[in-house]
Amino acid sequence: MKKFILMVAAVLIAAPVFAQPPVVDPNKRDEDLTKTEAEARITEFTNRVNALQSELDGLNTETSSLNAQMTQLMNDARQCQEDLYALLGATEADVRNFRERLGRIESRVREIGRMSDEQIGGMLGELDQLESQLNGMRREKLALLPEFYNKIIEIAREINSIRGRARTNTYTVGTWARDRDCLWNIAGKEQIYNDPFMWSKIYVANMDQIRNPDIIYPGQVLTIPPAGPKSDEELRAERLYYRKKRMATRRASAERQQQVDQQEAGSGN
Repeated sequence: MKKFILMVAAVLIAAPVFAQPPVVDPNKRDEDLTKTEAEARITEFTNRVNALQSELDGLNTETSSLNAQMTQLMNDARQCQEDLYALLGATEADVRNFRERLGRIESRVREIGRMSDEQIGGMLGELDQLESQLNGMRREKLALLPEFYNKIIEIAREINSIRGRARTNTYTVGTWARDRDCLWNIAGKEQIYNDPFMWSKIYVANMDQIRNPDIIYPGQVLTIPPAGPKSDEELRAERLYYRKKRMATRRASAERQQQVDQQEAGSGN
């Protein structure tokens, strides 16, 4: 009997351990819950809150670690920048001054770039001055800094682009018999470029009416770009022209040789 009572007591004590919490309908309103169901719902919410709090604690820990890493990276970047300035023998004040000077040049170039082509024609002197200032800054050590290196190149390209838009002169093509006008001779005229090798500047500026640089017509009014170094586009056009001329010359030579061979073969020699 004593042994039976002990077994019953053990079962009663163990029963709560193995008891499953009641399943509560999630759509059931709180006021409709039984006490047991309410306790189960409270336990479920408490577990969720605890899990979320644990997840939040983990995220806060990770955030703190990332903030520490970011702070270290910022310190490293600042130290790297200071070391770079030291290599160039410059201070932050020097860099700030360089940045301001470059900014003024960039701002003025953009202002000129927004003008009409006709207005730009009267700004070429100032463009030359801005380009001279830019080239002077290019020779300074601070121009090697990544912040400035590409910007200087971009401003120089913009100046060349603006200069290419300037239309300050025109020339009316005369006859070959009287004026010997071709792009080569026109570029060589003293009032134009005084340099026949600059013919490609006239060609590129007038591609809308000149398809073949070897062919122009009396009465054509050609736009004459300002004097200055050839642009990349003008150099490309020039190289393409000479390449086509060489190919045409070789083709003509081959055709002449073929005709000679045929004539010799026909004569039996």
